[in-house]
Amino acid sequence: MKYHLTEGRLNCPAEASAVDGLSTPLGVALPESYIEFLRAHDGGEGFIGDNYVIFWKAEEVVDFNREYEVETYAPGIFLFASYGGGEAYGFDTLDAVMPIVRVPFIGMDRKHAISVASDLPDLFARLADEND
Repeated sequence: MKYHLTEGRLNCPAEASAVDGLSTPLGVALPESYIEFLRAHDGGEGFIGDNYVIFWKAEEVVDFNREYEVETYAPGIFLFASYGGGEAYGFDTLDAVMPIVRVPFIGMDRKHAISVASDLPDLFARLADEND
């Protein structure tokens, strides 16, 4: 899958050691499309259509989840991006297919998680098509 921002830039590939070590602290294998994305682009930010997204770097993503206390407030959700405002995108690791959900930073709770895409390519497609 080739990922494309309408405006902005995606970073160069992540270090293999940073990507390979992501699943260990989680105890769950992250979706292959996300792993492939990091191997090609270590995060980045910009617009997908009219939607601004900040994809976190591989070496930052575990720390960001810990700092936002995601496991305390929204157990089973693993955040990997935000839109630069009050909400983040993450994988629902309690669901076998690990859909992407959107959850607020303030008032973070699983009950506020909204399913937005089946995987990373689907998220790019939906955000690009949202304003067409």
